[in-house]
Amino acid sequence: MNSKERVLAAINKKPLDRTPSDFRAEKPTLERLYRYVGHRDFDRLMIDLNVDIRYVDSRSPEEKNCGSYIENYWGERYIYYENEWGFHRNDIPGALASATSMRQIEQFTWPTVDMMSYEAVPHLCERYENYAIMYGFADVFTRLCNIRGFEEFLTDMYENPEISDFMIRKITDFYIEEYTKAFKVSGGRINIFLIMGDLATQIAPMIAPSMFDDFIGPHLKRMVERIHDLGAYAMYHSCGEAFHFYDQLIGCGIDILDPMQRTTENMAPENLANLFGSRVCFHGGIDVQTTLPYGSEDEVRAEVRRYIRAFREKCGYICSSAHYMQHDTPPENIIALYDEINKSG
Repeated sequence: MNSKERVLAAINKKPLDRTPSDFRAEKPTLERLYRYVGHRDFDRLMIDLNVDIRYVDSRSPEEKNCGSYIENYWGERYIYYENEWGFHRNDIPGALASATSMRQIEQFTWPTVDMMSYEAVPHLCERYENYAIMYGFADVFTRLCNIRGFEEFLTDMYENPEISDFMIRKITDFYIEEYTKAFKVSGGRINIFLIMGDLATQIAPMIAPSMFDDFIGPHLKRMVERIHDLGAYAMYHSCGEAFHFYDQLIGCGIDILDPMQRTTENMAPENLANLFGSRVCFHGGIDVQTTLPYGSEDEVRAEVRRYIRAFREKCGYICSSAHYMQHDTPPENIIALYDEINKSG
């Protein structure tokens, strides 16, 4: 069973030779890991860790340096802070934070797909033909909060719903077109498309589930339907206690739920497997706030075994960190994470 077969079997809850894995780390974390292993060859590192998924994306327009902040092609604004391992991004209110009318929102220079470069996509898909290929970074909620400002966007959902609906529709239309083009350019070799939007804080929903149904759900559903029409799977990423939205996300057709941050007992792997395991595949789980940065290697291994045990008998599972590993994660714990996954057969 090769990596692609292993991941697709997990999504479809078929027998496995071992639990499949994924890799996510911030650039400073990767830099620290490179120094530990003694080389800077990413493909070699993924092969050594036996990681089953490879990420592919189009190339977006260059960021603009606006002096006191950086702005990307979506109008997100942020500041880079440096530490000994590299740079971290800190978001600030974006290009539409001061807009006061629907007219200003409509007149914003919204991105178009022809701004993206797909030159590398077919070559990468060919290189990774034996791996499950995940594509994209389609954020249908958090990115809009960044562009508009969190407080402004959440307030709009109550006081100016036409603005929120317009923005969600606009970004969804972009990514439906973008994902369709990417799939065509790839020669149909993309297996999973990523959709994002943080719906919860660490302890509770960020918006009411009814607001999800009114604003996000209808647009998410048509994006997922397009992904399925292409013959691929859809993974949805929401940080925090997203438990309260899992039924709705599954109802929209989501195939894989990520990242399972165990911030409350609702998010415990045993609970998620019992409640949702027959309807969806899970991805992530291994704690990036406590276990990976501060735990021992044995504690990392124990957590990997817990997640694999909880999910393996009841649903599909792709083991990975519960988010991008941060620069305070010891390389030894990263090595232990993947070594334990590879023993899961």
